[in-house]
Amino acid sequence: MKETLVKETLAKMRSRLVPVYGRGEAEAMIRLIFEELKGWRPVDIVLNEDKPLSDFMRGKIDAILDRLSRHEPLQYILGHTRFYGLRIAVNPSVLIPRPETEELVEMVIHDAADREDLHVLDACTGSGCIALALARNLRFPLITAIDLSAEALKTAEENARDLRVKISFARADALKLTAESLPGAPWDIIVSNPPYIGEMERLQMDANVLDYEPHSALFVPDREPLLFYKALAAYGAETLKPEGRIYFEINPLHADALVRYMAEAGYSQVELHRDMSGKERFLTATLKPEN
Repeated sequence: MKETLVKETLAKMRSRLVPVYGRGEAEAMIRLIFEELKGWRPVDIVLNEDKPLSDFMRGKIDAILDRLSRHEPLQYILGHTRFYGLRIAVNPSVLIPRPETEELVEMVIHDAADREDLHVLDACTGSGCIALALARNLRFPLITAIDLSAEALKTAEENARDLRVKISFARADALKLTAESLPGAPWDIIVSNPPYIGEMERLQMDANVLDYEPHSALFVPDREPLLFYKALAAYGAETLKPEGRIYFEINPLHADALVRYMAEAGYSQVELHRDMSGKERFLTATLKPEN
């Protein structure tokens, strides 16, 4: 029987992936698949092109291609992704961390670079990616991470164990937090990437997001686009230390409205920040001392 070479499998992968995902994304997927299954770097793929690939390995690749053809995210198929240099387990109970959220983490780390023992709340933690990155990069932080989803918290706790970082996890509704409901306050920092996509925006979203990622972590009612931000701002006004800071990832469509609300809710230094694509993706604010 004629052996199947690596380069023949590569051609098959490209023929199936490029029409669906485009050349650039398809090549990135191929690199990740070979890294996962064979431990190969891109140079190893090139060096091994003329070598045979086992039936077992080709079967695993075919199974992945079948799932990708149905628009299932590769991160869910592999069971993990990279976030701020960390390997983070993901599954359909949690959102796949986006590069923009790494920028949010970078803002917190930059602002807190010279401080120690900060009390930090990560609301709507999902996979725990924000809390995990902060735990690894701040100086001796005391971090609490909350989510309403028990399955998401299970994933986040497993990530914390795997990465050997100390985080306090609690199941809590970010819309119903009070000063008495959650240990850890007063907070130096509240950070959150909450649900912020309006229901009407569904039509513009890709199938890999709509069909596989948890809708409860994505969407808010069109009539209440600032739902989570208002709740967390009110909670922060009660529980942040004087001049404590809030860091939000936001929907650019409602950036100006959120700036106005935060100023009315007792916050100063309310600022918008653009992401790598130039969109107003983040808001930072400081609690006024008199609050």
